[in-house]
Amino acid sequence: MKKLLELAFSVALLLCLLTAYSTNSSKAYTFTVDNGDKIKIELNTADKYDLSAELPFVISCDGKTLSQGSFVLAESYQQYVSVVNTDENAELLDSGTKDGNEYIFWCYNGSEYNYAILIKGSNTGIVLGNPISKESAKECFDRMAITVED
Repeated sequence: MKKLLELAFSVALLLCLLTAYSTNSSKAYTFTVDNGDKIKIELNTADKYDLSAELPFVISCDGKTLSQGSFVLAESYQQYVSVVNTDENAELLDSGTKDGNEYIFWCYNGSEYNYAILIKGSNTGIVLGNPISKESAKECFDRMAITVED
């Protein structure tokens, strides 16, 4: 009887571990941009988040589109920074670096929340738009890891 209880406990422990690992999942795609850069986007897919492989790429949750992302040249990133700093309809919400990538986060006309990201070690940026909310846009951004592939 003791061995049966030990076996049952071991199976229950294994199931708990498998469940814990399944909630810490991610999905990644490497995109070849028009300028030849290869950019890898990895998304933490816990809590039913998902990343599409098509362009513009989509970050969704439980089947609902939250953010869409497009690749731009590095010069376009600087143009976004300039526009955000001068356009009265744009409100800068945050700026800084994440994983070595420079970014700005702004709201346009109080209805769309956008990130422009300059990818370190490349000539590429990403524009990530979210019409849902500031919190939704930030959650999508925080779940992403963006790197240059060789």
